[in-house]
Amino acid sequence: QVQLVESGGGLVQAGGSLRLSCSVSGCTASTYYMGWFRQAPGKEREFVARIWNSGITSYADSVKGRFAISRDNGKNTVYLQMNSLNAEDTAVYYCAAKERFIGEYEYWGQGTQVTVSS
Repeated sequence: QVQLVESGGGLVQAGGSLRLSCSVSGCTASTYYMGWFRQAPGKEREFVARIWNSGITSYADSVKGRFAISRDNGKNTVYLQMNSLNAEDTAVYYCAAKERFIGEYEYWGQGTQVTVSS
């Protein structure tokens, strides 16, 4: 059974940085398609970043140049480094995984809260 556990959220001042971690069990993260999403209060969940099993990464325009997704195969963990945070980044951040390129993400973590104070 695939399980994803996020950690690393918290309260940070605008302009600061945080690194989120997604610990993966039940599958090998390097063979799956991994993504980060976020949901702010009163808004729909939105895509933030993803890393394919090939290592190719992509980002939402709103975070491009500020956030970086990476993967540690030895630790079976996916990270989201977030720099130059602003109030609009405040949200619950979710890690997600899917086995195939086509289709929806199948597995989701419980989320971790990121709050940016201005």
